Amino acid sequence: MDTPLHQHVPPLDAVRMTGISKTFGGIHALEQVDLSVRHGEIHALLGENGAGKSTLLKILRGVEMPDSGAIEIDGKRLAEHTPEASRLAGIAMIFQEMSLVPTLSVAQNIFLNREVRNRLGLIDDDEAVQRVRVLFNEFGIHIDPAIPVSHLGAGQRQLTEIIKAISQRTRILVLDEPTSALSAVEVEHLFALLQRLKADGVAIIYVSHRMDEIMRIADRATILRDGRCVLTAPLSDLTLEAIIEHIIGRRSGGFFDAIPDEAVLGPPLLELRGVCGAGKLQRINLEVRRGEVVGIAGLLGSGRSSLARLLYGMEKLAGGEIRVNGRAIKISGPQDAIAAGIALIPEDRLRQGLVTQHSVAKNICLPLLDRISSYSWISPGDAADVVNEQMARMRIKAESADTPVNTLSGGNQQKVVLAKWLAMNPEILVLDEPTAGVDVGSKAEIVAAIRDLARQGKAILLISSEIAELLAASDRIAIMADGRIVREILRRDLDPEEAARRDPVERFEHAEHQLQIAIQNVNAGPW
Repeated sequence: MDTPLHQHVPPLDAVRMTGISKTFGGIHALEQVDLSVRHGEIHALLGENGAGKSTLLKILRGVEMPDSGAIEIDGKRLAEHTPEASRLAGIAMIFQEMSLVPTLSVAQNIFLNREVRNRLGLIDDDEAVQRVRVLFNEFGIHIDPAIPVSHLGAGQRQLTEIIKAISQRTRILVLDEPTSALSAVEVEHLFALLQRLKADGVAIIYVSHRMDEIMRIADRATILRDGRCVLTAPLSDLTLEAIIEHIIGRRSGGFFDAIPDEAVLGPPLLELRGVCGAGKLQRINLEVRRGEVVGIAGLLGSGRSSLARLLYGMEKLAGGEIRVNGRAIKISGPQDAIAAGIALIPEDRLRQGLVTQHSVAKNICLPLLDRISSYSWISPGDAADVVNEQMARMRIKAESADTPVNTLSGGNQQKVVLAKWLAMNPEILVLDEPTAGVDVGSKAEIVAAIRDLARQGKAILLISSEIAELLAASDRIAIMADGRIVREILRRDLDPEEAARRDPVERFEHAEHQLQIAIQNVNAGPW
C-alpha cells in the first residue's frame, strides 16, 4: 500500500543546488544560485516577479536544464535533468494551476497512472477509495474519496494534490503560492498538514508573496533578486522590513526618474458602485477620472484580474453598477465594453492579445476592420495609415509592418497589443500586467506611453504585481485583498516628507518599501 512512512530523518540536506545558472536568449535568469533545504524544514523561497524563483524550481523539477551547476538529493547527485528523474528522486511540485482531473473521483486522481488493481489485473476503484480513506484519516482530512473532484472547493483540491504527492513517498514537496485561492479556514487546514509533514521529515519549499504566512510557517528563507541569491537565513533572524529590503534591494526596474508628474484630472469617467462579480469580487467602489492612472495592487488571488475581466464583459456582473461618463451601462460581453469605450490589454498577450503567426499590420488592424473596410474590402491606404501611425507612436521595432509577430521580442509584442487597442481610440484602458515578461527598456517605454495617454485625458486602470511599475505610472493606488478594495493611497503620500532633498533612487526605494508594507498589512487583515 502506498502510504508514506517517514521514520528516519537522514542527516544530509534533502536538497542541495549549487552554482545553478541559466540563460534565456542572452538574459541571465539565474547566476550561480545556491539553495539548500533540510529534511523536516519549511524553507521559504522569496523574491519579486522575475527574480528567478520559477526558473530555479523548474530546474529542480527537471522541466528546465541548467547551463551549469549541480543538484544533490540526500547527498546523491542527479545524473539526469528530467521530470521522471526528479520524481524518482522523491520531488513533487504542487503548482498554483492544479493538475487534478475534475471528472474523476478523488481516489482516482490520487492513483492516476498507478491504479490499484485486483488479482485479475482489473482496476479496483473500491480498494482505491479505502486506501485513500486511510491516508485522509492519517492526516486528519475530511473529504469523501469517492466524490468527483469537481465537487471540491479550492482548499480541498489543494489538500488532495498534496496527499497525491506524498502517497508516492515524496520526500521533497514544493508548493507554489498554495494559499492564493484558499479561505482562512482552508489555510489553517493546509498549515496543519504541512506541520505534520515537517514532523515526518519531509523537506518543504514554500513559495509565496504573503509575508504574514512566511513569518508564521517558515523556518528559513532564501531570497533571490535579479537571478542571484542575496540571502539565506533563519526567519527568527529576520524582520518583515528586512525581508522586504532584501527583496527590493537597490533595483527598481529603471523607473527611478519616472515619478509621475502632478496629473490634471477631469471628471470621473469610470465609476464602480458596489460592484460584485459572479466569482471573487465583492462590493467594489472605485472611480477613475479623466487624466488619471489608478494602479491596482494586491497579492496573487486578491481579485485584480477578475476586476479586469468583469469590466470587459468576460466575467458576469452579480450586483452593483458600472457607470461610464456619468451613465449606467450594462456589459454582457466584450462588444458591450468596446462600445462603451473600454479596451482591455490582457495579461496573457500570446493567447489572448495576439495572433502570433500574423504580421504586425494584421494584428493592429484586426479590431478596426469595419473602419478601414468598404463592402467587405479593406482599404490598403487606410490600413497603412493606421499601422504606420501606431508603429511610430509605440516605437515598435520590426523590419516592416509585414513582419510576423512571433519573431519580435517580448517587449515589441506587448507594444503591438497596446497599439492594436490604441488605434480604436478608447476612453478607458484596463491594463492587466502590461509589462510582464518584457525587458527593462521596454518597460520604461510602456510606462511613458501610459503617462502620455493620461495626459490626453484617458482614464487608465493599471493592474500590476510590480511595485516599481505601479509607483512609476500611477497617481493613486488601490490595494485589493479577497476580492475587495481595502485601501487607497495617493502616490505622493508614499514619498518621505523631505523627498525633494533626497536622491531620486533613495526616494523611489522608500516609496517601494512603504507600498510593500501597505500591501502586506492589508493582506494580514482584519479590515
